[in-house]
Amino acid sequence: MCASVPRATAAGVEMLSRGGNAVDAALATAATLCVVEPMSTGIGGDAFALVWSAREGRLYGLNGSGRAPAAARIDAYRERGHDRVPGRGILSATVPGAVHAWETLSRELGRLPLADVLEPAIRAAEEGFPVTELVAHYWFWLHRAGVLDEAAREVWAPSGRAPRAGEWFRVPALARSLRTVAEGGAPAFYTGAIADAIVETSRRAGGFFAAEDLASHSSSWVEPISTDYRGTTVAELPPNGQGLAALIALNILEQFEPGPAPPSSALDWHRRIEAIKLAFADRNAYIADPDHSEVPVAPLLDKTYAKERAALIGARALPGASPGLPTGDTV
Repeated sequence: MCASVPRATAAGVEMLSRGGNAVDAALATAATLCVVEPMSTGIGGDAFALVWSAREGRLYGLNGSGRAPAAARIDAYRERGHDRVPGRGILSATVPGAVHAWETLSRELGRLPLADVLEPAIRAAEEGFPVTELVAHYWFWLHRAGVLDEAAREVWAPSGRAPRAGEWFRVPALARSLRTVAEGGAPAFYTGAIADAIVETSRRAGGFFAAEDLASHSSSWVEPISTDYRGTTVAELPPNGQGLAALIALNILEQFEPGPAPPSSALDWHRRIEAIKLAFADRNAYIADPDHSEVPVAPLLDKTYAKERAALIGARALPGASPGLPTGDTV
């Protein structure tokens, strides 16, 4: 197991030692990170998963992202004086998808009960954990930037500041929520007291959430997308996830021969950076919710298109390339 905080890694190792599989270990690690690295992840977020089943010889994809509340319509934003979704605050929030994704993965592909998998996270929240140096650094800047509202400050900065490296920190409120999920599963999160608190918090902040938005949420099994990069198959989840951008970038890089650009040379880095920029341009132009917008996945992954995009990098175009997007538009 590998994670950014040793306590989370230990949670995954614990699951393996108790007879769990890689899914159990990954879920325990993810849940524990919600406690020990809260500025990076949380039970209010989403989850995406690619899981290889050696027994079946099959790659599973799970999209555990939540949708916008039903009332979050364009006219509702305009009535509030917005011409786009704000970058921060309740008006940019979607239904939390992580908890449902955890339960789905645990039930379908794990070996241990979800309650067992959540035990390390609950212990860390109840008993406390030592704040690591890097976590303390980012926690400090998050608090200093004023991102936390009053309720968040009570939980994550109860002394009026972010905890310092080496300090022992407890999160009893999060422990209660995690224990509720451990005992009642995902329904205990999307209905009942937790859901009521989310809706009420949204109402007070002027948001759009209603009880039905949470109660109707579910994760989706999806077919992964992939590309071949110099003989290696690289897989990602399809849109609305952004993994398509990584595949586009690899396709562009593949158009350049390994020489005469030694790894980590200026030319090599130039090509990597420009390939990512082009892939991000395509991401911004095309990636959306396929339930509401057509996303041209196959044309974007076409190798001919990759050659056209690669021709935009540097002064020398590749032979036979003619720049252009699948639809004939430009970015």
